[in-house]
Amino acid sequence: MPAATTLLAWTRLLRAADLASQHCAATLRALGLPPPEWYDVLLAIERRGAQRPRDLQAMLGTEQYALSRLVDRMVKARLLTRVPCTEDARGYLLYLTIEGRAMRAAMWPIYAEAIETVLGARMEDEDCAALAQLLAPLAEPVSA
Repeated sequence: MPAATTLLAWTRLLRAADLASQHCAATLRALGLPPPEWYDVLLAIERRGAQRPRDLQAMLGTEQYALSRLVDRMVKARLLTRVPCTEDARGYLLYLTIEGRAMRAAMWPIYAEAIETVLGARMEDEDCAALAQLLAPLAEPVSA
């Protein structure tokens, strides 16, 4: 059994993450913008260039089925395009469209303000740095 302090930390970590996600999503939704998951995909492709879905999945830590549905919606919204992969006839690469770049740029100021409201405005910089350091080992996959 985990120690009581471990359970308390686990509960607070999950609660804080859930509340932060809800606030960011609600803030974006109120302005007619897509959810944070869309931003994460757009940013990853903008930063790293065209991506295979499996690479994007590993990068974002998203389940394959969830990413597949998300990509379908983003392609339908004309934010991404699928281009057949020359190295793998069964695969494809995801590219950002002009609309995708514009959407990522439009989302960032709102998303940034939500992050500031949830975290930056409620904690000192030193505490944010300490929190980031404490969470660093938890941001890596658990080895088997």
